[in-house]
Amino acid sequence: MASLISATSWVRRGVAVEHPTKYILDEKELERVSALARIELEDARKELERAHKAAESMGKGVAGDADDDDEDEWVDEDESEAKAESNGGDEDVPMDEDPTSDAAVKPKDGDDLAEYNLDDYDNEDDMPAMGPFSNIKGLTYYRNNDEDPYITLKEDPDDNEDEREELQIFPTDNLIVIAKTEDEISQLEIYVYDESDEDLYVHHDLMLPSFPLCLEWLDFPPVSSPAAKLPDGTTKQFGNYIAVGTLDPEIEIWSLDTVEAMYPDMVLGRPDKTAAHIPTPLGTGKKKRKKQKHRETSDAYHVDAVLSLSWNKTHRNLLASASADRTVKLWDLNRDPTINGEGGEGQGALRSFSVHKDKVQAVQWNDKEPTVLLTGSYDRTVRTFDSRAPDAGVGAIVGADVEALRWDPWEAHSFYVSLENGMVLNFDARTLPTNASAPSPARFTLSAHDGAVSALDVNPHLPGCIATGGTDKSVKIWNINEDSDLNKRQVSLVTSRDLGVGKVFSVSWSPDDPLTLAAAGSKAKLQVWEVGANAGVRKALGSKIAAAGRTVRERQTGGIIGVAEDDEDSSGEEGGDDE
Repeated sequence: MASLISATSWVRRGVAVEHPTKYILDEKELERVSALARIELEDARKELERAHKAAESMGKGVAGDADDDDEDEWVDEDESEAKAESNGGDEDVPMDEDPTSDAAVKPKDGDDLAEYNLDDYDNEDDMPAMGPFSNIKGLTYYRNNDEDPYITLKEDPDDNEDEREELQIFPTDNLIVIAKTEDEISQLEIYVYDESDEDLYVHHDLMLPSFPLCLEWLDFPPVSSPAAKLPDGTTKQFGNYIAVGTLDPEIEIWSLDTVEAMYPDMVLGRPDKTAAHIPTPLGTGKKKRKKQKHRETSDAYHVDAVLSLSWNKTHRNLLASASADRTVKLWDLNRDPTINGEGGEGQGALRSFSVHKDKVQAVQWNDKEPTVLLTGSYDRTVRTFDSRAPDAGVGAIVGADVEALRWDPWEAHSFYVSLENGMVLNFDARTLPTNASAPSPARFTLSAHDGAVSALDVNPHLPGCIATGGTDKSVKIWNINEDSDLNKRQVSLVTSRDLGVGKVFSVSWSPDDPLTLAAAGSKAKLQVWEVGANAGVRKALGSKIAAAGRTVRERQTGGIIGVAEDDEDSSGEEGGDDE
């Protein structure tokens, strides 16, 4: 598997705690982890039973579960004679004595191995418990290293203070979370970006069980989050969390204020019964298979990869997810995430919407209309609907697979869609038909990239400013102005640059700075682009920057900030790109 960064997400300044806490595996956390382990073991058991039945149906059975009794009675004569010769042949057990009695197996005087009681070695009652979490409780036997007698080198208080300072996050720092896969290992890397010093570095990371596809930041503490509990037993109202969608059907939510965490704070969509985990046959096994069979969907959980997530900033306990199983689901973070069977009251997804005929690639809540969802699919349509009445939605045919979509924060009824064919379209939701098969022309179209427009974001600080990234490895900034005389929109390219991240899979504007952009892609490299360092950008967007009451200061690094030094030749890549 190639190394890449599939998604990025900003955390605005002042949200992260100044001194993150370290993960502690105490008794309460052990109970929570054990519950997760029980579900996983149940999945494995169910999958084994299904494999056993499939083998029996083919008339072969499963190796090891037949003729076990006969195997115990089988004796190799040659092996028996060899054992007799090794004993010298003159120390046979008397015929009237039980060969399993204590007298028969009693060791001779001076036998050095007698003290180890090897005769009871195979006694199952004394065998240690097996399994992935069998000895996990031993980790909590000593509360800290000072109490552990096996650790002779005790911790130095000065070292703890140094580590505390290294992990400190200042109120002026941004966090950038990336979903990274390298050498078949997937993880979240949390970066600290100090805008004043133009410094970017990795703060900590979190291991993931599967390939990550999407990220969504949220400040609502999930009901099962240990980090949400205060010492007095009450629950925090705000927090710092990241939701992760992967190739697995589940959604994991992690606290960004906890370092060295081993398990997520909440897992959405993991049923005890394993319909979402056991592979479903997709055909007859022939080489040529025209169409794969879709997995049977469920209203309580996803059964395929989670491709997109969107958090509702108004109704903060709601999270929407889009999946390759062709459904969009609505989750309540206040509800018990445990799912039994098909879900019930307080279990599984809150709602499930089947508004598309193919994989749902993207979903987003409308910030101005907090009950309205926008979705885009591989069925080459986009749909927008009220989550309270999904059947009354409207839609549009876009002519190619949807890559990304965004509501325009400056117009509640307007949204952008980027496509696989290199186009970006802008629609007015008020003019869309209820029948998605009817013609629905866009307000304006933009031929943005030579190849798929795999990344798209709308600037939350400057109206009419969008960023796009494509598989042609370029990141572009666009300026959109409305011509009141002609009642049309004029679109111009402000600047374009290859940031050295390979094929661009993610671009996202900073929530605090109007001209700061994060980009990442197929080279597993994160770059922060201070777009305002370009004189052409300052000229093209100067009036909008002034209207927003912002200023752009001079940069010392040429506008590109990365973990490693940027040695790329930027000549000819910036400026002079206005159209």
